[in-house]
Amino acid sequence: MAKAEQPVYLKLREKIAAAILDGGFSDGDPLPSVRQLAADEGANPLTVAKAYQTFQDDGIVIVRRGVGMFVANGASEKLRARERDSFLNEEWPRIARHIDRLGLDAEDLLKRELA
Repeated sequence: MAKAEQPVYLKLREKIAAAILDGGFSDGDPLPSVRQLAADEGANPLTVAKAYQTFQDDGIVIVRRGVGMFVANGASEKLRARERDSFLNEEWPRIARHIDRLGLDAEDLLKRELA
């Protein structure tokens, strides 16, 4: 599924996951409330709640009743492992086929600096 066609809750999930992986949120840090994130992102609170629920189901966040959502211990390692698996099994095969289709040389690509 192309990123533009993704449901909003998955786009929010990716944004939150990137913030955790990039160190914006560490283990034990509170996440913005559903209402706050919905206001910040211009999203429906139910959509934000759905994104948070997927993290809760995966053990990435924990809920402290009456207090809020917090990043679970080991969340970045879990996310990184899942992201690697997803990249290697879903994205990389498409990228490799595209590289081959364009007649690009993998070694030359590896030598290029990332922008």
